[in-house]
Amino acid sequence: MSSPTAPSLRLALVQAASALDPAANRAALTTLAAQHAGDVDLVVFPEAFARDFGEAGSDVSAYAEPVDGPFGTALAEAAAAHGTTLVAGMFEQGPDPERPWNTLLVRGEATASYRKVHLYDSFGYRESDRLSAGPIEPVVVDLHGWRVGLMTCYDLRFPELARALVDRGAELIVLPAAWVAGPRKVDHWRTLVRARAIENTAYVAAVGQPAGRYCGHSLVVDPYGDVLDEAGPGSPEQPEVVRAVIERTVLEEARRVNPSLPNRRM
Repeated sequence: MSSPTAPSLRLALVQAASALDPAANRAALTTLAAQHAGDVDLVVFPEAFARDFGEAGSDVSAYAEPVDGPFGTALAEAAAAHGTTLVAGMFEQGPDPERPWNTLLVRGEATASYRKVHLYDSFGYRESDRLSAGPIEPVVVDLHGWRVGLMTCYDLRFPELARALVDRGAELIVLPAAWVAGPRKVDHWRTLVRARAIENTAYVAAVGQPAGRYCGHSLVVDPYGDVLDEAGPGSPEQPEVVRAVIERTVLEEARRVNPSLPNRRM
């Protein structure tokens, strides 16, 4: 277990597909956590891991839960069983019963909920028809002395959210996603993940659901923009795990060598 002022943080990104059956996804979460959480500080699962989106435009409201419902409970129990922190996405019941929130849960050594701010109304999709946008409240948690900011999927295309997280102290940005496949989409994903890391001199850990509906290519990028580890496109049948150790010395060096944050004039 890392100390409260850990010089490093051990990460595992689990690139696994979620199914349409919430019970099956809870079982997969428990199994995958047991396989990969034992020697790491933070395990990150993709967006909508509690239940996949289904066909484009599907009504997901019947699968929304409170944050302490079956999925949140399973996540907290798995984190406690392995002495680590887990992050995973779900649909959360909100004020509009027909349009739930797309929520990330953090459970374990840190606890938080982040409701996706930017809904995927792009590339022919209309996520806002079925989901509600969360409040514009950047969420940053403390984990073993590291400040960890949360974003979800389409949020990646909005640099102002990443910058708001960094302005609140984020040193690592965690980004679960279900990045829909299509022309140029893998290139956009990799380019934007690296850009968010470079421009903010921060680590970015981005985990997606695998091909074929989604892009896969989960990756961890350091504050210089170097890729520490990356998965391939993957497949629903075979989860892939990206592992990395992030180092405070690298973060501090990058921010000293490239002081773009204090050099801002706007």
